[in-house]
Amino acid sequence: MATKIDWRPGTLLYPLPAVMVTVGRDESEYNVLTVAWTGTICSDPAMCYISVRPGRHSYPVLKKNMEFVINLTTEALARQTDWVGVRSGKDYDKFREMNLTPVKAHVVDAPYIDESPLCIECRVKEIVALGTHDMFIAEVVNILADEQYIDPKTGAFDMEKARLLVYSHGNYYGLGDFIGKFGWSVRKKK
Repeated sequence: MATKIDWRPGTLLYPLPAVMVTVGRDESEYNVLTVAWTGTICSDPAMCYISVRPGRHSYPVLKKNMEFVINLTTEALARQTDWVGVRSGKDYDKFREMNLTPVKAHVVDAPYIDESPLCIECRVKEIVALGTHDMFIAEVVNILADEQYIDPKTGAFDMEKARLLVYSHGNYYGLGDFIGKFGWSVRKKK
């Protein structure tokens, strides 16, 4: 039997998707920030959240416009993902510096990153102040998926082919090997 010790409370629920969030109604406001505090909170209606520090440059734009896009990142976008997370939009045009292409989203007033394989357009329903971060609870109003990652047989987004990036306790990783599909452990064998 493994011995467990009491350890200090912390944010150890890993891995998480490493995403780039884009905000701004027009090019004068456009900014991109890296967010690891993100996730799904409801499937019907589709809802998710991001948590952002109030001191971040994008925070007032996000709070004013109440719309954003979650751009999934890939192993090929790892450097850009890290860089936009440690540089401030008040000092840099992050899109230009990282050769990322902002494109006006289809439903919300925010750009998406053209290089991202999947972009989730979100409209904020509620902001919850939690301490170091405020949680922006949002409804998913549209998904923009790169057609090359849609499986023609199933219509599903092929995460393995996209080579998505995850964040775990200060480090970035690829997703790793496929183990099984939901329910595989109880599925009857033919």
